[in-house]
Amino acid sequence: MRRRELLINAGLLLSAVSLSPSRAQALGGVVLKNGESVPDFDLPGSSRSEPNRERWSSQDLRGKWLAVYFYPRDFTGGCTIEARGFEALHNEFLAADTEVIGISADSVDDHESFCDSEGLSFPLLSDPDGVVSKAYGSWMAPYSLRHSFLIDPDGILRERWVAVRPSGHAKEVLESIKSFQSNALV
Repeated sequence: MRRRELLINAGLLLSAVSLSPSRAQALGGVVLKNGESVPDFDLPGSSRSEPNRERWSSQDLRGKWLAVYFYPRDFTGGCTIEARGFEALHNEFLAADTEVIGISADSVDDHESFCDSEGLSFPLLSDPDGVVSKAYGSWMAPYSLRHSFLIDPDGILRERWVAVRPSGHAKEVLESIKSFQSNALV
């Protein structure tokens, strides 16, 4: 188990390498290009703020900004730091008309426990076979990689982060959202 964790952590530190001006290759596959439509998703999940909801669909979330972050596992150090960062700023994300969504290969039950343990109010979605993670270039079986995507209300990718460092990442995403939104007002 220790060897697997070391390999995952080492892989998460790799940076994207440009394949062409329009695509980036990252550990986990080809990462989406800024300005293109993102793949749709429809996944089961858990959310303390919507305890009776069982599935989340990107189509249901159209019209809002989405901060979608992929992460390896619930209850691990980096993933806990990242989730706490998004939770600490969750009200600011909501004020910016932005939904935060976390996605990993963990089960819905694991997500429910993690949400309860950390007091998370945003949904964590279960992608056990990596179907959505693969579509976003964020999969190295059996885990999702630590990549994040900022999606506008029309389903267009506006910003991407690969090999994310968990500490301070949520603030970086929030600042990017605010920048896009303020530029749209000008």
